[in-house]
Amino acid sequence: MSAQANLPLPEGYQLLNYRLLRVLASGGFSFVYLAHDEKDAPVAVKEYLPSSLALRVNGSAVPVVPEENRATFRYGMKCFFEEGRALARLMHPNVVRVLNFFRANETVYMVMRYERGRTLQEHIRAHRGALPEAWIRQMFAALLNGLREVHSNELLHLDIKPANIYLRNDGTPLLLDFGAARDALSGEALRLQPMYTAGFASPEQHAERHNLGPWSDIYSVGASLYACLAVAAPQPASARLEEDQLVPARKAWAGKYSGALLELIDRCLRLDYLERPQSVFELQKALLSGMQPVRARLPAFVERLRSGLRRLAQRAR
Repeated sequence: MSAQANLPLPEGYQLLNYRLLRVLASGGFSFVYLAHDEKDAPVAVKEYLPSSLALRVNGSAVPVVPEENRATFRYGMKCFFEEGRALARLMHPNVVRVLNFFRANETVYMVMRYERGRTLQEHIRAHRGALPEAWIRQMFAALLNGLREVHSNELLHLDIKPANIYLRNDGTPLLLDFGAARDALSGEALRLQPMYTAGFASPEQHAERHNLGPWSDIYSVGASLYACLAVAAPQPASARLEEDQLVPARKAWAGKYSGALLELIDRCLRLDYLERPQSVFELQKALLSGMQPVRARLPAFVERLRSGLRRLAQRAR
């Protein structure tokens, strides 16, 4: 079945304890709804419904899955469920909070805390790339605190990009949408097409997937940093492997941002994963170390990040 336009569940639909209000987002893999729980509190509900495998028609809540797609659909549903189980273990202020996950309508749903704000992608476009270096450093340093928690639980995100980085109204960042991480949550042979976003996916996500690791997410962080300056994604890694035409950050924005930040971005975007920072801790430390001149203006959460890094360094001695 080729990808088709799926129909969402209707407004007002009662899904167990959740009443769906409207669609927040949709894509080829899922729908995300704004809903209210039994206490009338807002939540976000994500529905597994890949349009290449299943189709909701004639107002039915249960999607139609052709016989030839059922095995793949069920495998993806299992991975989606395992993703919810894994994320429900994470309780970190910079990682989306999963409240519940369950089966219904012959598919799977994930319930997440509803947050108010906008994506980094929307923020970049609104500012046309004119983002202050201090803001970039402190926002990504806080986001990496959440990614470090993800990696410590032996998970990879594998789809970090500005559209999956959410900025709450108070400015704190949140890591969203671990849909691509389902590939890392199962030891079974991959039967679904790998999910990634061109320009933000690491080279090893396109080929040699046995080399995936924390450095793969770090490439995506570097690409997101690059997008903050370019207001566009960098050249896709698959194209770079054939003919690397990516203009280095240190050349494109020389004089506009510090050499240390630009060199760090370029290092994160190295095609050879061994040449990138090998851990989130290393990248986070580099981002924070360049913020000394503006220390007095930093928000309290950045100071807490620094204190945490110092404690980790002392334990490692």
